[in-house]
Amino acid sequence: MKDINRPLTAKEKRFCSFYVSSGNTREAAAAAGYSNPDKAGASLILRDDINAQIRSLYQIYTKNAREKARAGYERLAFGNVSDAVRLMFEENPADKDLNGYDLFNVAEIKRPKDGAMEIKFFDRIKALEKLESLEENVQDNVSRFYSALVGSIKNNSEDCTQEEEESFE
Repeated sequence: MKDINRPLTAKEKRFCSFYVSSGNTREAAAAAGYSNPDKAGASLILRDDINAQIRSLYQIYTKNAREKARAGYERLAFGNVSDAVRLMFEENPADKDLNGYDLFNVAEIKRPKDGAMEIKFFDRIKALEKLESLEENVQDNVSRFYSALVGSIKNNSEDCTQEEEESFE
């Protein structure tokens, strides 16, 4: 039996990282470099130290994703549209370098045959509603992930024995 009090190996840490991204033990074990990813993934997910690392990484991952989403919705809800308005009045916008323009709030730009330009913006009210729902769903998402992780562990525990754990390394 493995000593679970030792630090995780680099390969085990990679498994944890890939598992947080994919949610699939076999894919995570294969990406981490295990030669028998089915057995390795099933065995690794049963370990308490691996699950602690996965929980820690998942909290970081969801916090970062949540913060990125919040920042994006805040830009949509409160962002400046002056560059989009400036673009609308440009005579030859295709000839101009547009890299300096902040068009984050723009959902669509059309140029009908008559030469006019139509700019459609993202809905600011919907962005505000999404910001509000992010706050409400934070705890629900963490609880659902933990329940899914526990379910995965229970399902995999039937498929993997301690002898298999030692045989794949």
